[in-house]
Amino acid sequence: MFHAPNGFQRAPLPSATRESEPRHREPMTSAAAPPATAGNEPATTVPARKRDAYFDNVKYLAIVLVAMAHAWEPVMEGSRATRALYMVAYTFHMPAFIIVSGYFSRSFDMSAAKMKRLVTGVAVPYVVFETAYSLFKRYADDSPDHPISLIDPWYLTWFLVALFIWRITTPLWQALRHPFPVAMTIAVLASFSPTIGDDLDLQRVLQFLPFFVLGLRLRPEHFELVRRREVRVAAPVVFAAALVAAYWVAPRMQLGWLYRSNSAQEMGAPWWSGAVMTLLLFGCALLLTIAFLALVPRRRTWFTVLGAGTICGYLLHGFLVKGAGYTGVFDANDWLSAPVGLVLVSLVAAGAVTLMCTPPVRRVLRPVTEPEMDWAFRRDTAGH
Repeated sequence: MFHAPNGFQRAPLPSATRESEPRHREPMTSAAAPPATAGNEPATTVPARKRDAYFDNVKYLAIVLVAMAHAWEPVMEGSRATRALYMVAYTFHMPAFIIVSGYFSRSFDMSAAKMKRLVTGVAVPYVVFETAYSLFKRYADDSPDHPISLIDPWYLTWFLVALFIWRITTPLWQALRHPFPVAMTIAVLASFSPTIGDDLDLQRVLQFLPFFVLGLRLRPEHFELVRRREVRVAAPVVFAAALVAAYWVAPRMQLGWLYRSNSAQEMGAPWWSGAVMTLLLFGCALLLTIAFLALVPRRRTWFTVLGAGTICGYLLHGFLVKGAGYTGVFDANDWLSAPVGLVLVSLVAAGAVTLMCTPPVRRVLRPVTEPEMDWAFRRDTAGH
């Protein structure tokens, strides 16, 4: 989900009941508004809003892929097969998270209540974890000069910055007659604009923008289409073909194209290649995302409840991966690059991020990831 070798990347991915992971309030699952009552007539009880099991499953499985891909990065050197797996995962796991984030941002407006949720659910976690990750690198990696900067996201915190910017511009995209072509044009232009700089990781924000805008344009019936039987049957074939293609491309392609954190010129490529790769990678990402969404189970499973805690898994797993790197775990165990080691690394990453998404962890982190902060806002922002 999210980072280049010098600092990735948010998986998303992907967050739960605040703005980082909006509640599932689709028309097919939302409760109806309560009718007005008169006199002494008892008020009608309003059913609790239900979370959609399918989207919780999507978020959990996407965050597992994010954690596994991050764990593969330190051990994939010299392994063409591992690099191919890594490339396939990076091609679609962030786009899948972003598309779902856009889908659940459709109702965002500039109301006081929505702005409050955006601040408490995205801006506050960004400030806290950007500071925490910077301090972690400074002391755990013995890098006393590593800066703490809120305008230069480090590692996976970039996704929170991007989500804040995308969501706050949602009313603009909703107002445009043809928002997706505009977003794609911006992404293409950004891909060969080296002067954008690193502030707020705007290269990623702009190059990933089309996926968010696409999510804004989706409706429930579109997800019904990708879950049709013929699409589910074709999905494994798509992934198999992608793995074969990635195995061939692995030694020939820079991973920086997948991170979208640099312009073409910054990667030593001609400017026009930025436009070509932006369009090509968007098509590949969309195809793999459709295949992924088609394979995700619709029913409740043992991991459905974990979908509400993916913001915790996303923000915490980076400490595990980076900590292992700082302590030399990967360097001291060359066998981790072998097939058996790769399986072990994958299982540890998947197991760890699963634990990080559990309700107890979510409750512990709630003051940071879902703070109320009523003291900071006027009372009239409480309504939804």
